[in-house]
Amino acid sequence: MTAARFQRSPWRIQFDPVLATVTLILVATGLVMVASSSIAIADRNLGEPLFYLQRQFVFLAVGCAGAIVVLMTPTRVWESSSMLALFAALVLLALVLVPGVGHTVNGSTRWIPLGPVRLQASEPARLLLLIYIAGYLVRRHDHVRGSFSGFLRPMLMITLACTLLLAEPDFGAATVLLATVLGVMFIGGVRLRDLFLLVLAAAGSLAALALSSPYRLQRLTTFLDPWADPFNSGFQLTQSLIAVGRGGMAGVGLGGSVQKLFYLPEAHTDFVFAVLAEELGLLGSVGVIALFALLVWRCFVIARNAGRNGLPFQSYLVYGIGIWVGMQAFVNIGVSMGALPTKGLTLPLISYGGSSLLVSCIALA
Repeated sequence: MTAARFQRSPWRIQFDPVLATVTLILVATGLVMVASSSIAIADRNLGEPLFYLQRQFVFLAVGCAGAIVVLMTPTRVWESSSMLALFAALVLLALVLVPGVGHTVNGSTRWIPLGPVRLQASEPARLLLLIYIAGYLVRRHDHVRGSFSGFLRPMLMITLACTLLLAEPDFGAATVLLATVLGVMFIGGVRLRDLFLLVLAAAGSLAALALSSPYRLQRLTTFLDPWADPFNSGFQLTQSLIAVGRGGMAGVGLGGSVQKLFYLPEAHTDFVFAVLAEELGLLGSVGVIALFALLVWRCFVIARNAGRNGLPFQSYLVYGIGIWVGMQAFVNIGVSMGALPTKGLTLPLISYGGSSLLVSCIALA
């Protein structure tokens, strides 16, 4: 949300300079790391070392264009379209599951082909669902605060969205979405008793799903002891840990990563932070984490100021975006460092991926 001005003029755009600067630094870091982490695999598989970097530049250009459109659009348009946003999100998540429409990669059906590119449905869906939740909290503020039914109704829609995500399957996206919405609901003043009951039910359901699925259970057991099977189920995580360990304090230098040379799977997407840690070391890793912390803090400052200025929709939406970006970055980095089970989530603004970069640019506008 680079715009600190919420009632926008079509002739003048005001923005938060700190948030804009942090976003640009993270995007620039992402371009460098995508180039470094993908050059070997792009050369081997496609014969073009800079293939992924070139595509990332295209995605960034489209994302910037989308961000400009969002900046020029009065936020009351998004507020009045919150129910339409809910419908669009559910249609996207359902459409990807339709046979012949959704594209499957590595056993997960998460993408909708659009000519030469593929749209990951969960990325725009999460932003659309945050617009819906922000609008609902404004329309039903007293009902949400005063009764369990007022809290339950939007959560039923979120539960439906999470169910569709789990059907892909995309356990990580469902978890981040649910945690983000619950965070916004807490800020919106939901009674703690109601929130606690739902958190308890959600945690129990997610745990049951994880334990009932052999695939998810294997990921959980691998996370607990990846070295028990380092050449099979634990291969990706052990290679990530080796990359992080090799980085030391100052790293091996840009382009010097060994693990990206066909050892670490998904080095330019889900595990780009491991390559970053190997090449830039502890200092670079802490710097990137600090940038994400600063980005989330600025989102919260903007959201607080919006609330104080009588703009509750904008406030809830920006709180949600801040929680979402922070949560996804936390999970991705935690996975790369072996602190969390593998989730298949990208690192916002840094990992290679058109859908993620495009939606991140639009959300932060």
